[in-house]
Amino acid sequence: MTKQITVAYGDGIGPEIMDSALEILRSAGADIEISIIEVGKNIYEKGFNSGLMPSAFENLNNTRVLLKAPITTPQGGGYKSLNVTLRKKLGLFANVRPISSFHPFITTKFPKIDVVIVRENEEDLYAGIEYRQTDQTYECLKLVTREGCEKIVRYAFEYAVANNRKKVSCFSKDNIMKMTDGTFHKAFDEIAKEYPQIQNDHYIIDIGTARLAAKPEIFDVIVTMNLYGDIISDVVAETSGSVGLAGSANIGKDYAMFEAIHGSAPDIAGQDIANPTGLIHAAVMMLLHIDQNEVAIKIRNALYKTIEDGIHTGDIYNSATSKKKVGTKEFTAAVIENLGQKPHQLPELIIGAKQAVSNAMNSQKLEIKSLIGFDLFLDWPKEFSDLLDVLKQMESEKLEVKMISAKGLLLWPLLDQYLMPNYSKGLTVLRFIGKGITGKSSNEIIDANKKISQQDIIEMLSILNEKKFDFVKYEGLYLFDGKPGYTSGQGE
Repeated sequence: MTKQITVAYGDGIGPEIMDSALEILRSAGADIEISIIEVGKNIYEKGFNSGLMPSAFENLNNTRVLLKAPITTPQGGGYKSLNVTLRKKLGLFANVRPISSFHPFITTKFPKIDVVIVRENEEDLYAGIEYRQTDQTYECLKLVTREGCEKIVRYAFEYAVANNRKKVSCFSKDNIMKMTDGTFHKAFDEIAKEYPQIQNDHYIIDIGTARLAAKPEIFDVIVTMNLYGDIISDVVAETSGSVGLAGSANIGKDYAMFEAIHGSAPDIAGQDIANPTGLIHAAVMMLLHIDQNEVAIKIRNALYKTIEDGIHTGDIYNSATSKKKVGTKEFTAAVIENLGQKPHQLPELIIGAKQAVSNAMNSQKLEIKSLIGFDLFLDWPKEFSDLLDVLKQMESEKLEVKMISAKGLLLWPLLDQYLMPNYSKGLTVLRFIGKGITGKSSNEIIDANKKISQQDIIEMLSILNEKKFDFVKYEGLYLFDGKPGYTSGQGE
């Protein structure tokens, strides 16, 4: 049955490598009907800050599958990443990037690389929520949900089972970001127990990335958060021989998007030198997704046979391992000529079980949420001693200042007066806690007459406004089943 797919030619080298991929798909007998949408630079310049017109979503609603070439996002000016927009609007929570070496036909120091990066796609810093709070201070919010963590971790284990993988590794930074990354790590540990046949381990992202760059062969499937996944997938792709070789799948419950992992490379556009391998790989992943497995195998084997034959584009050409340096069009023709043939040394494509999209199985009970205070973010341009003087003159029936910090570092109260940090004027945080509440106990019970309401906070803000405080925002402080839902200050 003919499958309709949406195609976006993109920017820079996008049109060239898309022409290559589509020509190979047609020559291999892919049973598809394409519908073209325009995305990227031209759309941005027409005033659509997401890089996508509403009509494109109508098209995607019909096909549910997008094969997309790289696009150029203008720098600054409020433009939103098209990839991020698509991933969030279409619910593409899983980004899957299989990366392996082409040793000995493409130069690499690591001939045994065979890693799959499974990256969370909708949350984390890539939500792109940023604010300028003071003259010197900028903020980027890192948003993580338990549901999002469970979905991507479960997907990684299901992928490992379906594709005969042996181990899933988790990368996070929960030694510093104990609540956000800590939630991810906790979800990983809990879900790993449901898959005893799959080995599992955890790495802090910095040492994990170092190990991935130095010993990639020790990894199999890696599951991680959005930003980390973006970085490490490029690291391992470049280590394998070239970032231009890898494709990726963005998978959701109802939609899927397939693309090369590299950028639009406008500096080499129109020169017939771009390597289409990454987008060809993405097209193969798309064919597997729409159950055209035989065509996917035919293209994948022809691609590997071409690389094995030493027919290479300039980015991977090496006089010691390559036989012929070719451009985009000649490389495409070589792949088409090899359709129906298999590589002799490089591995053939083995089809795993069809990957079902995993939904989170959130079995956590709803915790009791208690408001106990708030953090107030100030733009304070004066000396720190002036701030203390003003606070001493303030009185509230329900709330009191328990801590003052800047950039997460405790400024007051200090345990040692000789360790007073240098105070940099600007963003300063006052922590207000209800009187009689410590907010530090691992299981604090709040007496009814000590409970804080939103009205108490509003009244405190009115007092601060009368004192001419320039407050930027506030964050509510909550206990969840008696446990603090916020971090303490560094040095507290």
